[in-house]
Amino acid sequence: MPTPSVPDTLDSSIAVRQHAMRALFDQFDSLYEGAIAVDCQGRISWIDDKYMSMLGLRDPQQVLGRDIEQVIPNSLLREVIRTAQPILLDIMEFGQQSFVVTRLPLCDAGGAVVGAVGFVLYERLAHLKPLVAKFASLQQELDAARRGLAEHRRAKYTLEQFVGDAPATAEIKRQATRAAQRDVSVLLLGETGTGKEILANAIHAMSARAGAPFIGVNMAAVPESLLEAEFFGVAPGAYTGADKKAREGKFKLADGGTLFLDEIGDMPLPVQGKLLRVLQEQEIELLGSNKVVKIDVRVIAATSVDLPALVAQGRFRSDLYYRLNVLPIQLPPLRARLADLPALCDALLQEIFERNGMRRRAVTPAACTLLARYPWPGNVRELRNVLERACILSDRVRLDVDDFAAMLPADVGRAAPAVRPYAEALADFDRAIVQDALAAADGNVPAAAKLLGLSRAAMYKRVAALARRAPPA
Repeated sequence: MPTPSVPDTLDSSIAVRQHAMRALFDQFDSLYEGAIAVDCQGRISWIDDKYMSMLGLRDPQQVLGRDIEQVIPNSLLREVIRTAQPILLDIMEFGQQSFVVTRLPLCDAGGAVVGAVGFVLYERLAHLKPLVAKFASLQQELDAARRGLAEHRRAKYTLEQFVGDAPATAEIKRQATRAAQRDVSVLLLGETGTGKEILANAIHAMSARAGAPFIGVNMAAVPESLLEAEFFGVAPGAYTGADKKAREGKFKLADGGTLFLDEIGDMPLPVQGKLLRVLQEQEIELLGSNKVVKIDVRVIAATSVDLPALVAQGRFRSDLYYRLNVLPIQLPPLRARLADLPALCDALLQEIFERNGMRRRAVTPAACTLLARYPWPGNVRELRNVLERACILSDRVRLDVDDFAAMLPADVGRAAPAVRPYAEALADFDRAIVQDALAAADGNVPAAAKLLGLSRAAMYKRVAALARRAPPA
């Protein structure tokens, strides 16, 4: 018997595979509503009569050899070929119809993907109403969660919420508007409670990145051992106990938007070096991975400490300081913009009313004057706490001096000393010392002049002036 040639063997193998495929389709004929197969290039190689009927086709030659997307635009068979992974259950839209489908890769004896096959399991979704309803409900919940997450990651404050129109406040708003127009690093400087977070949000909200995420990280609130994972994310299985899925860090979450680093002065030195590299290269590496991920993030940093002093002490990298300090904005303390105090009290009381459901309150002018005598080391944050405490303890709609006196240091409540014109105060002082000298010299003018170190002529002039100012007997 002659040995079969290679082409004969190949043809026989193809025939066996085609026979097996047909047998498989015949076996499942009663279990599905239609089937279609594509080759490794995503071209239709086979379609059964039931699928033809559903698609409104009469002749298979109309579709054989064509790209699957030309016939079924929403098909994912090419994705199955690319990933070599099945899509076991899906709802596919075709025109006005919806089909429940499953998609499987076709592999040769060596495991290489040679094509894919798709089955329509249900042509009419009426049989699956409970499943479809559950799917729709879950989809709505997922969409709502995504919207909520996106909303949470947007800027919470606008420039209007940086309350006040004092000259110092107006200058800060001008600088913030200018910063929003330039896609550079911003460094916000100022005491605690001056509104650095509000201003960072406002800059983002006015910038070209406003539609992208605004992600905030407080350096003081994250343990040093977790900072790298918090910033850069964690690769799957990077360490014992790590998630099997990758966990995105703050830089990746802020991709396309703004990352706000509050209390940047508390960042440990080792992390400072990695942050500098990210700012320079705009790329990160997940913890436990060597893969570089490109990002596009604008950084706004804030601190209430003296960064140059930390640089001089070797506790903060000078190169990182200069990188962050491209556009510095110094926020004034509340005591430097006391003209804003009435407006701030009004805005904060409105916020307390809306958040806590308390009665809407106001502050009397006398109480405002009292509050202005206090230096406010905690600034606007401390002012809010004092106002909220007064709202809790007082039943008055208009909060007065008595409602705040016990909350502030005792010397704040004391009346300020009276201030007189300089000429008037000087004349009273002159009269007093002349009278004291005359009394000590028993009325002898030359002797009194000698006591005061004055000439006789000068002393006689003062005595004459004193006589003129004396009230009539």
